[in-house]
Amino acid sequence: MTALVHDLGLAQLGRCFPEDPRDARPRSATETVLFQAVSDHLETFLDHMEGQGHPLPSWIEARLREFLRCGQPQYGFVRVRCHPCGVDRVVPFSCKVRGLCPSCGGRRMADLAAHWLDHMLPDVPIRQWVLTLPWPLRYRLAWDPALLAEVLAVHLRVLFRWQELRAKRIGSKAVQSGAITAIQRFGSALNLNPHFHSLVPDGVFVEKAHGVDFVRLPEPSDEDVAIVAATIRRRVLRLLHRRGMLDEGCQDPDLLLMDEPCLARFYGASIQGRLASGARAGQRVKRLGSVPGAPWIEMDSPQCARIEGFSLHAQVFIEAGRRDHLERLCRYIARPSVAGGRLRRLENGTLSYELKRRWSDGTSHVLFEPLELLEKLVALMPRPWTHLVRYHGVFAPNARLRSSVVPRKPDQRAAALQEGASAQPTSGKRRRVLPWAELMKRVFMVDVLACPRCGSTMSIISVLRDPDVVEKFLVCLGISPTPVVPAQSRAPPF
Repeated sequence: MTALVHDLGLAQLGRCFPEDPRDARPRSATETVLFQAVSDHLETFLDHMEGQGHPLPSWIEARLREFLRCGQPQYGFVRVRCHPCGVDRVVPFSCKVRGLCPSCGGRRMADLAAHWLDHMLPDVPIRQWVLTLPWPLRYRLAWDPALLAEVLAVHLRVLFRWQELRAKRIGSKAVQSGAITAIQRFGSALNLNPHFHSLVPDGVFVEKAHGVDFVRLPEPSDEDVAIVAATIRRRVLRLLHRRGMLDEGCQDPDLLLMDEPCLARFYGASIQGRLASGARAGQRVKRLGSVPGAPWIEMDSPQCARIEGFSLHAQVFIEAGRRDHLERLCRYIARPSVAGGRLRRLENGTLSYELKRRWSDGTSHVLFEPLELLEKLVALMPRPWTHLVRYHGVFAPNARLRSSVVPRKPDQRAAALQEGASAQPTSGKRRRVLPWAELMKRVFMVDVLACPRCGSTMSIISVLRDPDVVEKFLVCLGISPTPVVPAQSRAPPF
């Protein structure tokens, strides 16, 4: 049963479990500002784009509708029970929509962080290298996964070569490096910004007769970061030249998305911080606390180099042994694109999204009308089957040294196998080594299977999918069997 639950993808309950289990209650996904905004204006948004002659792609519409089913027990749930006192609880299914659902994105964030920390990253110094790219290149990378992979490969080849040269200076040869990269498509203002967060050991691995040794390298200086950034820029431009993207007469970037003109408009506007549809099409996104004419980009910092739109940042560093700090960094780079807690609805119906930190011009919030918010959310959704996590060097799946570098957790793995959470299921899909309840406990520091009445551990007794059966159970439990559905389309001014 535990293995089955892992594949179902349950909605998060951690935020609904306070320190006192008696105050716990299942989360209500339909009460969030994001859900209400999408539910109230989805049909209007679809009709609006259809009327403009730019309908949304079918996979985008399907994801938006699937998001509205997330956390609603009317579409199916897992039933858990405390056998000592007989308390039942309903755990709804999740939608797993990437780039939109904060709940599913938070679960995926915790899953990846736990996997990287326990089974991928050795206990060595780790440095985060962040590469951002010029605006025109962001537009192309947002749609072309092959070009995205090539640019990332260029970035890591330059970085690995730089580490190899530094290792030779201290007498180490035949060295190997590694990196785990999370590809983020979003900026802090819900703007489209494809960029790379790479976790790279601050040293190299050397194969010896007795095993693999780690050789730590000196900390990079500002000049080192500038040299790496300049080399990356030169080689990326060479790559674009080989692909014919810098030649005279190169096709208009908008032609790259001729098959999806709606996304072409949304991508271009989102990257520039503007709007692509509605009465304010072409204008900048409204901001609170900003100075008129202030730049969109933030200021520089130490160990950060900016060269003609290319930016390389290497200031974040985690010393060996600080696994708690490393896990927080892993969660940061794997975080969802939308933070539901920072979205607020103002009295006039405008939606305010709070920035994680103020920009250099004083901007603290960005403002959207509901249809403008939907436009920005559409631009953040990755294409189907696009990988947003990449492993290179010694962390690559077929790397010869991988088994000697990554940490081993035999006791934890054996315990997970006993509970039915095999790391290599017969279906070919990777399951979490940590059981579902253990993962939620690791994230929120609360046992989500603790009984709210007596504190005993609740167990899963059934998985309900059939609509008729689900309706009968919900009626018996005093829960409305009618799900929240999208509101009907409305004419302007919406």
